[in-house]
Amino acid sequence: MKKAIATQKAPAAIGPYSQAIDAGSFVYLSGQLPIDPTTGQFPEGGIKEQTRQSLLNAQAILIEAGLDLQNVVKTTVLLSDITNFGPMNEVYAEMFSAPFPARSAFAVRDLPKGALVEIEMIAAR
Repeated sequence: MKKAIATQKAPAAIGPYSQAIDAGSFVYLSGQLPIDPTTGQFPEGGIKEQTRQSLLNAQAILIEAGLDLQNVVKTTVLLSDITNFGPMNEVYAEMFSAPFPARSAFAVRDLPKGALVEIEMIAAR
């Protein structure tokens, strides 16, 4: 009923979880940290560069599942600092188009590896 989705074009899971799970009508993506899969590091810069990398990682996983960002129906954006909401939102708006996915965005105390952002998604077939 469920199938793991994995690609080397996004960072490998850093724990006991899958990059994504295909559950038939929906694909559930784990939170994507802004790790460049070629270097294993965060991109140089700040929240904009990290947001773009997180979204590119998610996009690579969606492509592996035969989907793209237009299939995304819901995102959750975790920020290490809510003051980064505006710059994150600028990059987010560049990557998605109308109708935009439903979204939650909130600040958390810390993110793995000291990331500024982590983004998870649900996509529909």
